[in-house]
Amino acid sequence: MASTKFNMLVRSLSTTTAQGLVKPPVQVFGIEGRYASALFSAGSKQKQLEAIEKDLVKFQTALKKDSVLKEFIENPINKRALKASTLKLASTKLSLSPPSSNFLSLLAENGRLKKLNSIINSFQIIMAAHRGDLPCIVTTAKPLDSADQQELTKTLQSFAKKGETIKLSLKVDPSILGGMIVSIGDKYVDMSVSKKIKKYTEIIQSAI
Repeated sequence: MASTKFNMLVRSLSTTTAQGLVKPPVQVFGIEGRYASALFSAGSKQKQLEAIEKDLVKFQTALKKDSVLKEFIENPINKRALKASTLKLASTKLSLSPPSSNFLSLLAENGRLKKLNSIINSFQIIMAAHRGDLPCIVTTAKPLDSADQQELTKTLQSFAKKGETIKLSLKVDPSILGGMIVSIGDKYVDMSVSKKIKKYTEIIQSAI
């Protein structure tokens, strides 16, 4: 039953007659994952993946600025059909592509607008994998200068597979005291001074 609904979702998003699903390069889970995967499949067939991604980010940004629209689509009292037609108008105002506009209306009709941000985030995860982006978050106690950032990116790139490109995001957290915490893809390495102190403290306490 879930597979049937998923196929129907893809067909409702796609304006082409191509059969079968285009499998995303990475699996995302939950309802948001299913919608994001369906959108990826439809966007792939229409060759509009990049346009759709830009549209969704644009709409997500617009929602943050337009509190009236945000409250309207989040209000459970408003009918789904009314929300769908309102999103059509909003899409036209924002010059969104037809696939993006249809997708937003479909979410309204299916009562899934509460999942919108999660769906967009899931779609971006799929798109990052599609491009070969390898997200990497590095947390340090103090900001890194440009030279250190370049050296760090170069070092981290050596861990990437062929075709992957490191997309570095930097965070600052004084509580780690020194060293760094690195999250790259699905790997996590804590090389912070605070972790070492905690470890040594536990060793000392266990010896007492």
